[in-house]
Amino acid sequence: MIAIIDYKAGNLTSVVKTLNYLGAREMVVTQDPAVVAGAAKVVLPGVGHFQATSLLLELGLTDAVRESVAKGAWFLGICVGLQWLFEGSTEAPGMAGLGHFKGACERFPSLFDGAELKSPHVGWNSLERIRMDSRLMRGVESGGYVYYTHSWRAPVIHATAAVTEYGEAFTGAVEKDNVMGVQFHPEKSSVVGLQVLKNFLEL
Repeated sequence: MIAIIDYKAGNLTSVVKTLNYLGAREMVVTQDPAVVAGAAKVVLPGVGHFQATSLLLELGLTDAVRESVAKGAWFLGICVGLQWLFEGSTEAPGMAGLGHFKGACERFPSLFDGAELKSPHVGWNSLERIRMDSRLMRGVESGGYVYYTHSWRAPVIHATAAVTEYGEAFTGAVEKDNVMGVQFHPEKSSVVGLQVLKNFLEL
């Protein structure tokens, strides 16, 4: 069963429709920690402010995700869902993330190499795979385009599976064991996005 976490900040309808299109049938949109802890796969969509993730802690979902991951369930964070996997974000100082990955998310700078860098970063941009062993990125060629809409970015770390350049490189996809995340919106990213979600369903 796939648990899709509803914390009032996710693009739930589009994610559910896309997963249905790809053949997923046993799905539940939930705020129930017991359902999340017992799921075989967990998806955390996200749109908007990092502060919205405070509801995960309030509802006991943070501990439920930790329990689920510890038991071997596959986890996929999308957009803010990826950022939440890190220790935190300067968008909401003092608000802790899951801390599964070291580092914090930071806002894009207003200038890069003396030129204005517009924020938010919205629209299509290309992915560069940097880890060929990534199961989430299987079948995704470097240079494939995906859809972004965000003002904060995750750092490039040892677990980064793919990067995108906007000013400097940032983490487009991250993966370590059964925990994965994408900064882009796979449900809006055409062929590449469908491949990524298909890969997750097939894990």
